[in-house]
Amino acid sequence: MGNHTISRRDLLTYGGLAAAGAIGVSALTACGSTSSNTTTDSSSDAASDDTPSFLAKPTAITDIKETKTYDVVVVGAGAAGVPAALSALEAGASVAVVQKESTAVSQGNSGSAIDLDNSEPAGVEALVSQLMYDNNNRSQRAFLELWARNGAEAVRWVIDRSAKGGAQVVDQGNLQQKSILTVNGYTLNYITSFFGPKPYGTGDGMKALADYAAKQGVEFFYSTPAQQLVMDGTRVKGVICQNSDETYTEFDADKGVILATGDYQNDEEMCDYYIPDLTYFERKQYNKTGDGHKMGVWAGGYIEPLNHTKMLHDFDAGPASMCDMPFLAVDDKAVRFVNETTPMSYLNNYLRQEERTGWYSQVFDSDYMTQAANWPGALVDPDGLKNYMPEEAGTKTGVTEAQIRTFKADTLEDLAGKLEIDPTTFVKTVDEYNTIVEAGADTAFGKPAKYLAPVKTAPFYGIHRHVRISATCSGLAVDANFQVLDSSDAPIDGLFAVGECAGYFYGGVDYPLTVYGLNLGHCYTFGYLTGKHVATL
Repeated sequence: MGNHTISRRDLLTYGGLAAAGAIGVSALTACGSTSSNTTTDSSSDAASDDTPSFLAKPTAITDIKETKTYDVVVVGAGAAGVPAALSALEAGASVAVVQKESTAVSQGNSGSAIDLDNSEPAGVEALVSQLMYDNNNRSQRAFLELWARNGAEAVRWVIDRSAKGGAQVVDQGNLQQKSILTVNGYTLNYITSFFGPKPYGTGDGMKALADYAAKQGVEFFYSTPAQQLVMDGTRVKGVICQNSDETYTEFDADKGVILATGDYQNDEEMCDYYIPDLTYFERKQYNKTGDGHKMGVWAGGYIEPLNHTKMLHDFDAGPASMCDMPFLAVDDKAVRFVNETTPMSYLNNYLRQEERTGWYSQVFDSDYMTQAANWPGALVDPDGLKNYMPEEAGTKTGVTEAQIRTFKADTLEDLAGKLEIDPTTFVKTVDEYNTIVEAGADTAFGKPAKYLAPVKTAPFYGIHRHVRISATCSGLAVDANFQVLDSSDAPIDGLFAVGECAGYFYGGVDYPLTVYGLNLGHCYTFGYLTGKHVATL
């Protein structure tokens, strides 16, 4: 392999790690797995020794039992796919949705947009610039602008249509966005769809929206996984799906196929190749195997040649509003490991160890309501914290009860036991931290003195958080109409991608929590826009 050269097409097809892949892919493919219903061949279309196996073009399926024809075919029924299907229908198209699972699927609760009518134009641009910065200046600004300019219409539409389908959904407005009501001195306001309270979530909301769409005329084909796209020359004319009896149906699209299959977190090989940081982290989702990414590449597209973005957080163990508050933080070894002003969305980078990956605890004492009164975030008082405490009797509301992990104890040793960490080391860590607090200067990590609060007064509290993979947020190269691009950056006729299947919206190492609900907001927006666009072709 030492003499292997990589063409521009190779670079674009493989994505951002092609150079590393050229010398190391053989090791990665050995531990990876491809989709269980994908068959590859050894022809010239198949992967070379240096090509990841997930990019190998499969043997063409020719045994088609039935062919159905629509204007638009959407592959995937999630937060981008269902809005795409309904908006296409409302624009006058006949629409089919093919879905691998037995129902619509999504995660989270909030989807956000800028309320343009009540925001200063300069504030909109300031927020877009902030998001560029928070994405390591690697986003394509045009896509952030598309969300900023169109999100309000799309999110309001999702709220309205989902409510008509019977969903539990409200507009929370600015409730979750208090830290960004002004950016660079300019005023902004927000629309924030909220499906809830927990354990109800966006997954339930998308089921309701899909039911509403079906009543309006969208045809859904559940438990019908897409296998490969159908080409007519260089045009994508449809998609072949597997039926429950293992026969195949071809769904042809006169106007276009929209890929909306979600991310690839459950394809081990893809994760090892694009985001090796994720090796030991637990996955929150199931069956997210990058199906749309792969089919897009097999049809001539390429995966964005940038660092791929990962999303890891824990809003369930304790109040989400306290997740970024700079309380003392200790890792699984009971040791302080970070300047606690580091946002939770970045903490996974410190917690990649093989054992008990992603676990850490926020620690504070009974004076926290006074100590942290002026810190960023929103405090929950001791009575409110009981809702997150599995040891407290009573009905829990607005939480996912299996995932709450907030604890209270009269001694540090007892708290350590509840946090599953070594008590001796924990007491030592707290003593060392209190010494730093008394000195008024953080000589260990440099945290600002205004955030140094002692942990001395019982009872003591700990929120035992576990950051896991919520999503991978990178995908196929697309243009401003979300049409998939080939290796020459020409649009592929008949093929579109939205949601986590589409690239260039992010680009940083980690998903930014600047705007709570940004990911669902951009999925709703781009699905909505793309469905309308394809319907008019």
